[in-house]
Amino acid sequence: MLFSFSNYSSILLIFFFHGLVYSGLLLHRGLKYNDTPSRILSLFIVLCCFYICPWMLGHAGWYTRQPYRDTMFYVPFQQLLFLGPLIYLYTQSLLNQSFRFTRSEWLHFIPGFIYLGYSLVIFITDKWVLGEYYFYLDEKDKDLAIWYQITGLVSMVIYFLLSLRYYYIYKKLAFEVLSFAESVQFKWIKRFLIAFLLMQLARILFLFIYPDWGSFPKKWWYYFIFSLLFYYVSITGYANTIQAFIPFRLSLFDRNPTFLFPGPGHSASQKTPPQAIEVPSEIKAHDELDIAPWKTQITQLIEQEEIYRNPQLSLTDLAQRLGTNPRVISKVINQGFEMNFNDLINFHRVEAVKEQLAQQRDKELTLLGIALECGFNSKTTFNRAFKKHTTLSPNHYLKQIKSKNA
Repeated sequence: MLFSFSNYSSILLIFFFHGLVYSGLLLHRGLKYNDTPSRILSLFIVLCCFYICPWMLGHAGWYTRQPYRDTMFYVPFQQLLFLGPLIYLYTQSLLNQSFRFTRSEWLHFIPGFIYLGYSLVIFITDKWVLGEYYFYLDEKDKDLAIWYQITGLVSMVIYFLLSLRYYYIYKKLAFEVLSFAESVQFKWIKRFLIAFLLMQLARILFLFIYPDWGSFPKKWWYYFIFSLLFYYVSITGYANTIQAFIPFRLSLFDRNPTFLFPGPGHSASQKTPPQAIEVPSEIKAHDELDIAPWKTQITQLIEQEEIYRNPQLSLTDLAQRLGTNPRVISKVINQGFEMNFNDLINFHRVEAVKEQLAQQRDKELTLLGIALECGFNSKTTFNRAFKKHTTLSPNHYLKQIKSKNA
């Protein structure tokens, strides 16, 4: 097989094979554990590997000799219209516990399949019908046509923005329903989206500097940067083991997700989805609810039974203890306490820590040990919550107490 090893082709070849290895590892994990995010990321990485093929194989001499040249012409290596939808679906599958790949998800791939059909028509016409170059009379790779490159760029930018929007809606919902929301913010998906953004910024920069996308030596540096980024995505994506905690439903044009929670007798193994309950932002103004008695019950449950000490406490847990549904509790907390669920529980945790410090428990335990006893599940969450509710860091607050007692 022809392959001229050079600095250009060899470097991209390393990324190509390493990408295929990580794609295989992700696919194996996805099939073994029925892990949808791993399967989607595996396909994304495969497409990234093939995306760099024209530059890897082009610098290896495939555009100058047959039959390799026809392979480069007729095989659509760069599937730009599939990359954006995969980013969006990967984001959904990673953040949303109720995500399922249904028929509606296939609609996102229609432009990509249209381009595949276009590539097939070119191949059949030139190789079978006419037996000579017709579409390729200009001998320029159609994958590198400026119209296709710009269309692909627009598609990826749109899906990046949709993914970013989905992530921030998820973050808002997490603080509405989880007391440990900070620990499930999925720093990985944030870094993943940043990596994808850098891919597009590099693409825009090189497209602006060198409008002719077929300029091989000049565009090689873009593919090198792209390779570094997708290699980073491959490694860190495979290392990510965090699973989604929140089941919800969100339409493409809606900013208000529908939080899903298990109804009575519902099992996680059941195929039917859990009951749908609207999050606070969706509660209608005409809904009547007597806030005061519910507020009293919530306060008693938190202060007397100290349920805030449960580091995994959720809105559903609180609703079940009170014999109602999360929608009612959400409305009471938002209107009665004027804060979200996460802030309410962390406020009581901070108060518990302050009480422990007033009793000089810091002589027996570290600050973190006291925080863990009071329901916090990490040092970072504790520090942020404490400073938010007291305007002081835990260490500064402790020093103030000691100075007053001295």
